This record gives sequence, C-alpha cells and structure tokens, in this order.
Amino acid sequence: MLDTLDLERSLDKDTYTTQVEDLMQQLQVLQQSCWERQLPLIVVLEGWSATGKGSLVKKMVNSMDPRGFSVHPTLAPTPTEEQYPFLWRFWQQLPPRGSFGIFYHSWYTHVLEDRLFDKLPEYKAPQALAQINAFERQQVEDGVAIAKFFIHISRKELKKRIKTLAKDELSAWRVRPEDWLQAKYYAQYCALAEEMFLHTSTGVAPWVLVEGNCKRWTRVKVLSQLVSTLTSALDRQAIQQPLPPSTPQVQLLPTEPDFLAKVDLSLKLDREEYKEKLRNAQLELLQLQLQIHKHQIPVLLVFEGWDAAGKGGAIKRFTDTLDPRSYEVNAYAAPTEEEHKYHYLWRFWRKLPEAGKFGIFDRSWYGRVLVERVEEFATEAEWRRAYREINEFEAQLVSSNYVLVKFWLHISPEEQLARFEKRKEDPLKQYKLTEEDWRNREKWPLYEVAINQTIGRTSTPGAPWTIVPGNDKYYARVFVIETVIQAVKARLKQFKD
Repeated sequence: MLDTLDLERSLDKDTYTTQVEDLMQQLQVLQQSCWERQLPLIVVLEGWSATGKGSLVKKMVNSMDPRGFSVHPTLAPTPTEEQYPFLWRFWQQLPPRGSFGIFYHSWYTHVLEDRLFDKLPEYKAPQALAQINAFERQQVEDGVAIAKFFIHISRKELKKRIKTLAKDELSAWRVRPEDWLQAKYYAQYCALAEEMFLHTSTGVAPWVLVEGNCKRWTRVKVLSQLVSTLTSALDRQAIQQPLPPSTPQVQLLPTEPDFLAKVDLSLKLDREEYKEKLRNAQLELLQLQLQIHKHQIPVLLVFEGWDAAGKGGAIKRFTDTLDPRSYEVNAYAAPTEEEHKYHYLWRFWRKLPEAGKFGIFDRSWYGRVLVERVEEFATEAEWRRAYREINEFEAQLVSSNYVLVKFWLHISPEEQLARFEKRKEDPLKQYKLTEEDWRNREKWPLYEVAINQTIGRTSTPGAPWTIVPGNDKYYARVFVIETVIQAVKARLKQFKD
C-alpha cells in the first residue's frame, strides 16, 4: 500500500494558507457540534520519525477549545504499565463523550517498533493485532469516531530529516536511537507497517495513508480527512434511530442448557467441619500469597450472584487472613455520571489488580448482560454485543498472565426470601435490604434466563464460570476459597514445568 503513494505531491504556500485556514474554521465548528452531541473522537497519528507529527498536532489544536481535547504522546511503557495488558494504559486515556483524544503514536507502537526491536515476540503479534481490532471496534460501536493516519516518507527524506534535527542543538534531544534504527531498517519497518494495514484497516476504523515528503500537503490532507470523518460521524449519529425495546425472554430455548438447575443446593457443612475447613483453606491461601507475589501473578476474582447470596460474607472470609496490602476489593453499583461518559468496560479496566496482587470485584462488567439487560438500561444491541466484548476483554487478561476466577453464588428463591426477612428484622442488617432487592426478586424468571445465557456465552477455557452452591453459607465460603487455591496452584505449576 505504501508504494502506491506519490511522495512528490506538494502544495504551494498560498494554496496551503487558504486551504488550512478554511479547514481550521471547520474544525472549530465541528468541535462545538461534537460537544453538543456528546460525540467523542480518537485521532491516531502514526508514521516515520521526523514526519512533523508534533507540528501537525500543534496546527490541529490551534483552532480548538483547549478544554475539549487532550494530547497523549506515547512513550515506552513505565514499569507500572508493564504489569498490565498492553492496552491498559490507553483505556486510561480514552476521551470522554464530547471530547477529542489525540494519540501521538499509539497502541500501534506495540506492533511496529516493539516488533522491529524484538520487544514483541513474533508469535504474539497476531494476538496483539486482534486485540487492537477488538479495542477499536468496541469504541466505534459505543459511539466513538476514530481517525487513523500513517504519514509516509522516503528513506532518503527520513535520513535527511533526522540528520537535520540532530545537528540543531534545540531539537537534537528529540532524536532517539530508535529513529536512527528506523532509517537503518527501513525496509523491515515498511513490511511491518504493510502487515499492520492489512490486519487493522477495518470497516469501522480504516487507515488513511498520508504522503509526508511535503509537510504542507501532509497537514492539509490530515485536516481534510479529519473534517470528513467528523462530518460523517455526526451525520450517522443524527440518522440513527433507537430500536424499540425487545420483549424479555422469559424461558430458555430448548437448545439452551439450564446451568443453575444442575446445582446441588443441599450441600452443607456443620459448624465444626466448617471451622476446620475454613482455617485450613485460609492458611493455604496465605501461603500461596507469597508465591503470587514472588512470581508476580495478578489474580482477579469476580463475584456475581443473587441478592443476599452471600457475596460479602465470602469475600470477608477470603480476605480475613491476607495481608491487606496484597489485595483490593472494588464494589460496583450503577455507573456514575463520569463513568457514563465512557465505554462501560472503562471503569473496570481502571481497577485491574497489579501483578502479584489480588483484585476482588463485588459485581462486575456482567452487569451489562444481567441487570442492565433485564431492567432495559442497555439496548438489546448493546447487551447482545457485550458477550463478545466480555470474552475479548477476559481473553486479554488471561493472555497477560492473569488468574481469572468468576463466581456465580446461587441460592433458591425460598432461601433468598428467608434471608430478606431476616435482614428486615435485624437492625444491624436492615441497610442491606432495599426496595430494589424486592423488585429484582419479582423478576427472578427473567434474571434466571439472563444468568444461564451469560454462563453459556461467556464460560471459556481460559475464564470458566464457577457456580457456587450457596444455600449453606458455610459450604459456599469454603468452596470459594478452595476454588481460588486450585486456580492459583494450576498457574504456579506452569512455573515448575
């Protein structure tokens, strides 16, 4: 694709001045429209070193309201960022609805420079490219506009510009060793870029290749395409009509398994047996905590379940003997006003545990396909595509060395009612019982269908669901800890093999 570009294209100064002034005025108007319509924009600027990306960004934002954009220069990941999946740091930088996020280099550095300099093993490249496609598709389907530019220059022009920058004491600091290596391995870098275009120039986020030998031509082409991208995105947004609400599915289809019906809720432990098993399990967990830290394994536990199923009690017993510096518990309720400005997965990406620590989520991203589905807070299109988004998200975690354990705490309707009544009579527990709990109970059949379908669609080899028999709290608490122990041991075994 790069060899089809005519690098001799250029603009004279007068034509450039006229066109760029008009484009900047259009951008100013479009930025205001995006703010009013709450349309976010992601701009990706990739390409060779010394192609003028910095001056291009400066020209781009000169006509914009500085409160409505942020610029993110992508440098080598910090030691903290290296503990997470490679896309983690970019999720932190996503623009909220109505704002622009400009990425001066981006997630594509991972599949360009990191491959060129052997920081990304070749066998991992296809997985990284697939994760990038999923990331961009998720943003676009959530209403984000994306404009991706690759600025191309000839090898001769690249060497010339790097030498010029290196000779100037005011710009020499900007020349990295990697820039000289780009020129040295020009053909290899071109091949990597071509492969990147092939796999990541998609219908929702296509690449725009820009001739870069003439900086005036480069600026006008990028700004023109940016205007076109924003205009098209605003037009699409204006004609999109909300789909009518779907009729909730009350029963599972004959071909769909009923996972919950297979759970033996009669399983129980007497008090003495519970104390002994709990003590042994907590001691073994404490011993494993050191190994998790030693091998820098992040462990993420997801707790979902019926209201009053005992999630809080299970979490309490799990953490009782652990060093509090080694874990963090995050409880999730309805999204806040700020969280509504981003993709629904954003708030969960932000709280992923560091390597060597436990992260415990009381409720999670499964709210999209459970409560948001049943209560119609999400459209049918949103919750249906969430199954795929969730599987992609969890696959990234597992491929980044996470131990991911997902629990559904299951109880019978009769047991739930008994616990509700007990809470109602206990002054110390009345705060736990809300009107929402009673409303959710009335929709038990709808939730039952949603839960079974969620388990069926998101239980994968790398991130399977564990259904916890929860009618007996003693049994459930021990079962949870023992399940985590087994999962951690299985991961530690990989270090011995």
